[in-house]
Amino acid sequence: MLCVQLRLWLQPGTRVCAVTWQSIHKLASLQKATALPQKKMQSLLYPFSSLQGYLDRYCGLCQDLSCVTSLSPQTKNETLDLSYAQLNPLIKLHQYFRSVDKSQFQLFHPSLEDMVEAEKLFCSSPSHKIDYYTSAERMDHAPALKQPEVCFIGRSNVGKSSLIKALFSLTPEVEVRVSKTPGHTKKMNFFRVGKAFTIVDMPGYGHNAPKDFVDMVEPYLYMRKNLVRTFLLVDGSVGLQKADLIALEMCEEMKCPYVMVVTKIDKCGHGTLLTNLISLQDVVKTQTTNCFPQPFLISSLNFGGVYFLRCFIAHVTGSIRLKDTCQS
Repeated sequence: MLCVQLRLWLQPGTRVCAVTWQSIHKLASLQKATALPQKKMQSLLYPFSSLQGYLDRYCGLCQDLSCVTSLSPQTKNETLDLSYAQLNPLIKLHQYFRSVDKSQFQLFHPSLEDMVEAEKLFCSSPSHKIDYYTSAERMDHAPALKQPEVCFIGRSNVGKSSLIKALFSLTPEVEVRVSKTPGHTKKMNFFRVGKAFTIVDMPGYGHNAPKDFVDMVEPYLYMRKNLVRTFLLVDGSVGLQKADLIALEMCEEMKCPYVMVVTKIDKCGHGTLLTNLISLQDVVKTQTTNCFPQPFLISSLNFGGVYFLRCFIAHVTGSIRLKDTCQS
């Protein structure tokens, strides 16, 4: 059904991006994603859907095993030929996973039509130019731009520049420098998306970060009047680190609205990702007041969640009006 709906929106006569397909990644556009099998397309557009299926199956298994807790130790052994010590880890995991509030992952749930509209904003044209604008080392060096702005911050090597490159993949002439060396980004890099909004790639914190990182970033978060959303990136394969918690505290102190983005979801198994995601969700629920409750899942490598994030950026900058109801 999803494929049918999207192909109707992408049929001849519908304005989509005019790009040279040979020059961009094969999955950069929704038009290419629709050629994939239904399940694969669903997981790319809505990454939590595949994780939710895994969670449901695991919780079902653990639910069956949890029934054993009502039995006596002797009965447990007789019934399943398992010691309580063997069962207990699974029962503990059930207690852990059953606390997941899956509704928090669907607060923002755009339609395919919304994603198509958002994608148009990430395609450059003579009347809608997308380009690298400038870099700044200090807030007083930042350009005086009036359009809404979003910024990306995160630990060194978390994949900030790779994600921004994926967002701009429909406009490959936009130069976003990506390096395997942690801490490659040393300045605030500003990218203009026509007159719609600006995306800012911030220096990474942690290993090889600029010595004046705090002096550079804090004034920006506190004083930038046109900043409408900050995206705080966390590596999904390793989960929240101490440096991430410090960055989270900084965002809370600045009282700026921000969103947690879980990157590199293709680098680990579902179990590891789910465990790290639940821990992150618990921190957001108990330790934040300015963080959007829904974390976004991203794979810059296979474009999972990229279409979704494009839509959220277009939405929070006021560039599109969503067809579906959501909270953001």
